[in-house]
Amino acid sequence: MTSREIRQSFLDFFKSKQHKIVSSAPVIPYGDPTLLFTNAGMNQFKDVFLGIGNRDYVRAADTQKCIRVSGKHNDLEEVGVDTYHHTFFEMLGNWSFGDYYKAEAIEWAWELLTQVWKLPEERLHATVYKTDDEAYQIWQKYLPEDRIHKFAEKDNFWEMGETGPCGPCSEIHYDRTADLSGGKLVNAGVSEVIEIWNLVFIQYNRKSNGELENLAATHVDTGMGFERICAVIQGKESNYDTDIFMPLINKLVELSGKIYLNNENNPDSIAMRVISDHIRTLAFAIADGALPGNEGRGYVLRRILRRACRFARNIGFSEPVIYKLLPVLIDTMGDEFPELISHQDTISRIIKGEEVSFLHTLDRGIEIFEEKAKLAKNNEISGEDAFILYDTYGFPYDLTELLAREKGLIVNKSQFDILMNEQKERSRTSRKSSLQEVEIPSVSFKTKFVGYDFLEIDSEVLYVENNLVVCAETPFYTESGGQVSDIGIIILAGETYIVLEMKKIADTIFHICDRNIEHLIGSIANLKVDANRRKDIMRNHSATHLLHESLRDVLGNHIQQAGSLVAPEYLRFDFNHFEKVNQYQLNEIEKLVNKKILENINVNVEEKSLEDAKKNSKIKMFFGDKYGDTVRVITMDPKFSLELCGGTHVNNTSEIALFKIISESSVAAGIRRVEAITGKKVIEYIENLNSKINELEKSKDTLNNKIKSLEKTINDIKISNISNNLSDLIRNAELFNDIKIVVHQISVENIDELRNIADNLRNELANSGIGLIATIIEDKAQIVCVVTDNIKDKYPAGKLVGLAAKMLGGGGGGKPHLATAGGKDLDKLPELLNNFVDIVKNF
Repeated sequence: MTSREIRQSFLDFFKSKQHKIVSSAPVIPYGDPTLLFTNAGMNQFKDVFLGIGNRDYVRAADTQKCIRVSGKHNDLEEVGVDTYHHTFFEMLGNWSFGDYYKAEAIEWAWELLTQVWKLPEERLHATVYKTDDEAYQIWQKYLPEDRIHKFAEKDNFWEMGETGPCGPCSEIHYDRTADLSGGKLVNAGVSEVIEIWNLVFIQYNRKSNGELENLAATHVDTGMGFERICAVIQGKESNYDTDIFMPLINKLVELSGKIYLNNENNPDSIAMRVISDHIRTLAFAIADGALPGNEGRGYVLRRILRRACRFARNIGFSEPVIYKLLPVLIDTMGDEFPELISHQDTISRIIKGEEVSFLHTLDRGIEIFEEKAKLAKNNEISGEDAFILYDTYGFPYDLTELLAREKGLIVNKSQFDILMNEQKERSRTSRKSSLQEVEIPSVSFKTKFVGYDFLEIDSEVLYVENNLVVCAETPFYTESGGQVSDIGIIILAGETYIVLEMKKIADTIFHICDRNIEHLIGSIANLKVDANRRKDIMRNHSATHLLHESLRDVLGNHIQQAGSLVAPEYLRFDFNHFEKVNQYQLNEIEKLVNKKILENINVNVEEKSLEDAKKNSKIKMFFGDKYGDTVRVITMDPKFSLELCGGTHVNNTSEIALFKIISESSVAAGIRRVEAITGKKVIEYIENLNSKINELEKSKDTLNNKIKSLEKTINDIKISNISNNLSDLIRNAELFNDIKIVVHQISVENIDELRNIADNLRNELANSGIGLIATIIEDKAQIVCVVTDNIKDKYPAGKLVGLAAKMLGGGGGGKPHLATAGGKDLDKLPELLNNFVDIVKNF
């Protein structure tokens, strides 16, 4: 069987057992800050096991993308050296949520392995927890006692964490020994007898005192290593010899001219196994939104990529090569995981860029390492030398350790760590506040934030100390999620105090004022937010959401927020990206944001449970952010922008008015920053450009073009806002012989704007409609008449507008579908508007 057939047969088998086949979760577990990477199939069902979520099915099966390179599950050093550990792997799994239990889980595992996949029964062993007599007795139906093994907690008791759901597990092992003597090697961590499937029976809850209590319902959580079962079914001693990895290895053989020896631990074969493993981890992580970087999961990916580069150098590559394996990977896995196909260009560019950058570092670093190795004393590279390699030459500690191991040396890591910590301490700079540092007291009150709905309220004073005030309710927003705190005033006992800053400790919200306040606990204070400033912040915050989605649209779906600042004057947005954003891309991003502003989109705010929000894969939530049980989902067009956000927003995108990017820069490796302005700040920006025209003669044409573009956008917004009201006019139009007649006076700057709006009205009328739009420009009445195509011959606009113009003491004309006129008798304009319907009726 091919690997594709094995995967599909697993899913088909459990589908026949009434399991819901679900999609793999991303390898980037957004919304779960406890994990850097998805490392098991149960991750996406964690809420069910914790009892805080549910699904509309009780049985499920899938193949889950997993990465294990850090923390408890760290297989990095074994990868490529042994034949069955990987940084990326697929986990085939089936689950029961309070439905079937041990008997069915064991029965179906046995049926799949022996009847569907035809594995020889005599090569299968089972392990059970030492006190799980129930599982032991079930296994006796299928295996003799000498192939059922009892083990203690270390091997056969599964726990999610120090507390929470847990239970015994039963593992299935496959004996590869020639004489079937592998019974004594079960759980010995050798390839001769290998674990292929783990059946976990979740029946307890571990309490904080260490005691176990029975859960109200029992669950099944199984996990089978896809690469391992493929090796067993295909009769291979090594996972790397299967059709999962051999296409990648064969490509490396082709590119390097080296020979690959199956299941041999010679340096070339190890290098090829490492590279073929690592390209999978890198490709899937980048496809799901991660990027190599200097912190967190980004640092882990950079370690993996640089480790692959080092092994590529070992087999003779001096130029980037890892990215060349991507088409092969897509050919073998793209049908099951189409995200590899849709993000192919992004994955390739990122990996190649990292390779190019690191190869320069690698050459010099290896040279310096060789010098240090010659001077090593007691077979040890000093921590100081390792730190110099890292700090001066940019050589990762991991590679220093790898090179040392190849030479039979060790590295003094404790000394290295001391030097690293000293450097961090030196580089750490304390933030300076524009306000005098205020010591927040340890008090506990519950303040209700009502600032989404109100900017001014009266509220009871709960606590006063020096210049700190705590009230029962407050409209003042406290800095969070990048949005700065509100400012404003508090009026208390006839005195006005300026609120300079806000602080929130637990449920207590402190107002920090400009001076000390008399103790007036229990009295009523008037709290008033600076409304204009708040509106500016709201414009910038809503624009930030539009910017985020526009960046993803123009640059790629790998874009993730890496930080933000939402202030009244401007917005700042940091995001992961592998290269400078060029001017064309910035223009496209800016145009898309302004397009969404012009579309007059209502900003929908909906409260949901966190678990319900997680079910919608389109809702963006950010790794590391802390979310409560209830979250706010901000939607600006369900097909465009959906984010979890606790900040304040406009009611409609048109309130943003205008968006302008003012800078793009790098703030760290792989992190770019965009700063932008909205609303009146754009007008100020235009005025500032105008003031510089005389000083910048050489840039005159460029500046004028920018100004015209911005002025046109402002004009488009004005016309769009007016045009958006046309549907209301049409809805309230007077009917005559099934003809809708719209008559309306508006305020515009010139006849062209009037004509554009009238033309929009004609388009909105669609069938059987007549419109007359009027305005006053420079003490003269101007009118435009429009008629839909189906009736323009019967009611030509040119003749209608001529009759109308006579009432104004003027004249005009035009085409049957659109005509203009004017008149100086402004006093007659109201009479014309009132009588135009009669003109049509009597025509």
